[in-house]
Amino acid sequence: MMEVSTLIFDLDGTLSDPSEGIVACVNYALQQCGYETRTPGEISAEIGPPLDLMFDKFFPGISSSEIEKLVMHYRERFATDGFAENMMYEGIADALLQLQKSGFTIGVCTSKPEPAARKILKHFDLLQFMRFVSGGDIGVRKQSQLEKLLATNTIDKYAAMIGDRGVDLSAAHNNGLRAVAVRWGFGEDAELAAENPELTLTRVMELTRCFTPL
Repeated sequence: MMEVSTLIFDLDGTLSDPSEGIVACVNYALQQCGYETRTPGEISAEIGPPLDLMFDKFFPGISSSEIEKLVMHYRERFATDGFAENMMYEGIADALLQLQKSGFTIGVCTSKPEPAARKILKHFDLLQFMRFVSGGDIGVRKQSQLEKLLATNTIDKYAAMIGDRGVDLSAAHNNGLRAVAVRWGFGEDAELAAENPELTLTRVMELTRCFTPL
């Protein structure tokens, strides 16, 4: 059992599967800016890190102004349709309820902007479990988000970051936090293992059996 004060959840690929909405929003943005669309597999492989990194990977050397346009169009569709094209992973609501009843502080740290993250959490009725929601933006990385949460005493050094991508785990370790990998999201096993997580979970309900409140 891992003793923790706070459980910090990534959103995409950890609490919900956003692939349908993200694929549609990315391709909408590409079309609006005159680019060819990408396959669902190409886009899904990049879910997790911030959008600007995805577009930069698709188009090496693309200008920052062009990335801003792509992100703007992505968010246009996301605000009206994309946020609802999520699917919460089975068992997440029950797991969060049990963790809350057990006395854990629970929060979210996501690369999505905070308003978008809150909209999704509210849509799934998960916002009630969250003590805080940390959102990102273009140029804002998860490592700096966790740094801010520590600096403002929103979390302490006994918190654990739970996520499905290597960036979640490395951001935790670079801030002296415990890192917990989940295998039901978008990260490959090799990507997760390379970050040496303290725990790797395979099923959602393991969340309720692997931690004890500090």
